[in-house]
Order: sequence, then C-alpha cells, then structure tokens
Amino acid sequence: METRNIRIVMEGVTGRLGTNQHLIRSLIAIARDGGIALRDGSRLMPVPVLLGRNADKLRALSAAHGGLEWSIDRESCLADPQNEIYFDVASTGGRYERAMSAIAAGKHIYLEKPIGASFDEALAISRAAVDAGLKNGVVQDKLFLPGLQKLAKLKNSGYFGRILSVKLDFGWWIFDGEMHPSQRSSWNYKKAEGGGLILDMFPHWRYILDKIIGEIRSVSCVSTTQATSRKDERGNRYEVDVEDHVVAIAQLEGGAIAQIFSSWATRPRNDDMLTLHVDGTGGSAVAGLHDCVVQPAVGTPKPVWSVDNPAVHAAGLRDAWQAMPDVDPFVHSYRAGWERFLRHVAEDAPFPSPLLDGAKGLQLVEACHRSHAERRWVDLEPLDAAVSKAA
Repeated sequence: METRNIRIVMEGVTGRLGTNQHLIRSLIAIARDGGIALRDGSRLMPVPVLLGRNADKLRALSAAHGGLEWSIDRESCLADPQNEIYFDVASTGGRYERAMSAIAAGKHIYLEKPIGASFDEALAISRAAVDAGLKNGVVQDKLFLPGLQKLAKLKNSGYFGRILSVKLDFGWWIFDGEMHPSQRSSWNYKKAEGGGLILDMFPHWRYILDKIIGEIRSVSCVSTTQATSRKDERGNRYEVDVEDHVVAIAQLEGGAIAQIFSSWATRPRNDDMLTLHVDGTGGSAVAGLHDCVVQPAVGTPKPVWSVDNPAVHAAGLRDAWQAMPDVDPFVHSYRAGWERFLRHVAEDAPFPSPLLDGAKGLQLVEACHRSHAERRWVDLEPLDAAVSKAA
C-alpha cells in the first residue's frame, strides 16, 4: 500500500493547546495509527515541522517525540517547497501577518481561531487564500465533541420541532496567580496581545449556534472585568485591560432566543464547563462536552413546587431526563478536524469549516463589542453582503 508524506509547518506549537491537542493527540496520533486512508487506497502520513521563536522549547518538544524537525526560521520554512501546509496556533496577536505570509508562499492554510484581530482582517485572509487557489480552514473543534454531536443529531432528526430558546452556559475560575498559577497564559488578559474573553470564546459560540441550532441574526451584549489585577508567568503583577465576564442575548434565524453566559471568573456547579440547553415544541435537550440528556414533549412531567420537601422538588426536576446512548466511536475532537482538513488537501474532500467561517466568528466579536460600547442591539449583516462590501 502506497504511503505519501505531507509536511505541515506548525507555528506556536510549544504552547499548551498546540502541544497537547494539535501535535500529540492529533498529528502524532494519526501517524501512530498509520496515517489517513484515502479514497484511492493509499495512506497519507502527516509529518510535523515545528516552528517557533524559542529554540530550547522546540528542541525539547522535538526530542520528547522522536526527533521531530524544528526551526526558528519562518522564511526558510515557508520557502521550502516540501512543506505543503501552514498551521498557526501561536498567540492571536500577529496571526494576520503570519497567515498572509504563508499564503504568499503558496501554502495551504489551517488556522486556530480567531483567524485575525478584526472582521476585515479575517475577510482579507480568506479572500487571499481563495484567490491563490489554496485549501484553507479554521479549527472548529467543538463541533466534534460527543455531546454536541448528539445535539446535532437531535436537531437534524427534527426532534426539537420549532426551537424556542437556547441557553449556552460556559465558565470556570481562572486563578489570578496569587494563590495558584493561572491556567491561562497572561496574554489572554492583554488587549495588545489579542486577549479578551469575547475574542477568545465567541468565535466558538458563533459556529456552535450557527451550525447546530440556527444562524445568529442580532446580538445584545454586556461585558466586564472581574479580576482587574493578575500575576504573569514570572510572578510580575499587571493590570487587566480586557473583559473576563460576558453576558449576551442573541436572536437566531427562525426567531429563537439564545442566552449566552461566559466567564473566566465563575465557579460552576453544572454538569459540565460548557452546557447547551435547547427547548423546542417537540422536546428539550441539555448537552455538555460528552453527554446529552433529552426530555421529549410526550414525556414532560409536571414538576412539584415543594417548599416543604427539597428532595421531592429536586427529583421532580432531574429524574424525567433520559441520557442519549453512546453509539458512534469517539474521535478526539481536534484530531477529527485535522483528518478532515488533510483529506481536503490531499483529495479535495469536503471540509466544513473554511476560513470564511472564521470571519463569521470575528463578525460576532465585533458586534458584541459594539453592543457593549453603545448599549444597544446590533444586527449581523449576511456574510455575502459583507464580503461584497469589503471586496
């Protein structure tokens, strides 16, 4: 059986996300399993090329995984015709310039979100890749999580009937570096470096709601900074100049209302760090990262309002839900995206998340910022109109 190597320049892969999710659990895992089977019977073997600024970190990461090729020279990596794909998982700041240089070098391009610092930048990157005839995509890993895949199956089957409302609840407590080291890099809290909860998380909420529930048509948003002072990786204190707590309401195509709660300053007591509660005329569902429970209209109980017996009250609310079974095998969500993108490059297989989808995430980000600043609802222009206007 023929096996073809495909070399992938991975920039910023020494960070937590790049190392754990994209390198180890995606590309190395694919290679360990013998590559990707293509339609013609051959196999495609990913070959990571690590790119970054810190030679010591790159050398250590390379050694830990069998001596992967690495470099601190972007120009030579992009100039090498053997390198077919450029992937960026470095900090958000500077992603536009890095992406445009890779496109100019003729590399197929796969980017972490957000794909730029603004909607205009995102449109420009997408247009440049398309004009150059390059395969392109944005990471949309949440679509491949088991809980959300179950939710999508419910939607596609018609289970919900007419969707009435959605509650998206996300959050965790990010330590400020005083009592414990922070779980997130300090750049996440610095505007100049591409930080901020809206820029980081609302691109996710855009594609989740758009592709599973219904497209966002308008949004009202308010945000605040709860942890105003933090310590960085070296223990130095700095002032936070971005939001870390956001509440938004979005109107979806078809009239459903979505409530979106997102916080890096909350101690959750939910079934998961991310939950989506969808109510429809035909039934309801609550999905987390892995699990999904349902309550159809025909099985909807009449809860007991009991101020005298708390146990009866709680049981009436929770016992009428049924867990959806695990039928399909789970493929790691980042790996699932990589497998689809590699097939897209190798044999023009469909890919569900082009860079234009990444631009939609930035469109929502800017609408949320505008809504907060102006204290009003903001409509999201249809993307084809926005693209024509920007051309």
